[in-house]
Amino acid sequence: MDIPDLSNLVAPGTRIAVRVTPRASRARLVVEGDTLRAYVTVVPEDGKANAAVQALLAKALGLAKSRLVLVRGQTSRDKLFEVI
Repeated sequence: MDIPDLSNLVAPGTRIAVRVTPRASRARLVVEGDTLRAYVTVVPEDGKANAAVQALLAKALGLAKSRLVLVRGQTSRDKLFEVI
């Protein structure tokens, strides 16, 4: 699993935009310029991909999953998470 260090984004209230690709061959986070891309291996059914992205992002931030809230993009590939 490729996970970059995103600990500079840990401040409460920080909003993190993520572009998600489900059904990838391996789970990873990629920083491309100003864009954060998340690749997860699970299918986008019943919130499974959202949960996988939340867990991956929480690990990169060094936070508990409960400190990340999905603000926008429940059914979209473009998601917005907020650190609480």
